[in-house]
Amino acid sequence: MTRSSTMPLALLLAALPVTVSAQSAPDTENGRYSFNRIDEGYLRLDQRTGQVSICSSRAMGWSCHPVPDERAALEEEIARLQRDNAALKKEMLARGITPPGGQAGQPPATSDKPALKMPSDADLDRAMAAMERLWKRLVEMVQRWQREII
Repeated sequence: MTRSSTMPLALLLAALPVTVSAQSAPDTENGRYSFNRIDEGYLRLDQRTGQVSICSSRAMGWSCHPVPDERAALEEEIARLQRDNAALKKEMLARGITPPGGQAGQPPATSDKPALKMPSDADLDRAMAAMERLWKRLVEMVQRWQREII
């Protein structure tokens, strides 16, 4: 994917006057790279791919190292997550579990569950009685705390 390449000093210096002075995109194969001076050396822009590299002088000569591209990293992460998501959905289907939102291209599965049943009056009376007992205990507890504080 990315690799560093060694560029002889003479080749770099020969390319600099032509590419640094020309601000427009090159129209020939020889003008593929443009260079801009920075503190560490030169920024090299590949006019075809858009890859940016930092070229600097090393003990072994000039070398260019790609600048990390955040967009490429994000796209790789998105692709990885999409692969993981597809694998998880496939495993869920293999185990008989319908993924959230159903499987793409299929209508949502209908269930054999009965329709929602409303509570009866007796159920409501039991719930109200339980709430009343809870409320009475809460009031008694607050009254006890008030007596202890005073």
